[in-house]
Amino acid sequence: MALYNLAEISAQLAPGARLMGVDPGSKRIGVALSDVERKIASPYATLLRLKLKQNAAEIAAIAAREGAGGLIVGLPLDGEQKFGPRAQAARDWAHGLSTATGLPVAMVDESFTTADTHEHLINAGVSRARRDEIIDKMAAAAILQRALDALGA
Repeated sequence: MALYNLAEISAQLAPGARLMGVDPGSKRIGVALSDVERKIASPYATLLRLKLKQNAAEIAAIAAREGAGGLIVGLPLDGEQKFGPRAQAARDWAHGLSTATGLPVAMVDESFTTADTHEHLINAGVSRARRDEIIDKMAAAAILQRALDALGA
């Protein structure tokens, strides 16, 4: 499958189909889900980063179980908001994920989502151990919420 922009992926979704947010890190992958009205993103799970085929099977199983019809993957632009090597690697991974799962994928700038989420959790008094457990799925929810807000605007 190809990568789509937000408007294209939204047009492909069946009524009531959720979107799944995916934040691919080097060690873990955060996963978040929208509600069926595609207005609110919620953290869902953290997966260990494995081979693409294994992660795609996990993501496809979650999508099937939860009624997700498309994926929003974080795009790590560089400090100057430009498309660098990390963004290219994420784009290649997202394309492979789309092909392996059969789900359409759109990418959304993930700049500062993990750092902002980390700061919010620290300010909320969340322990370091607990932050390590939830940071990835919280960042995925932030990425997905960015996309949902853009779609609703």
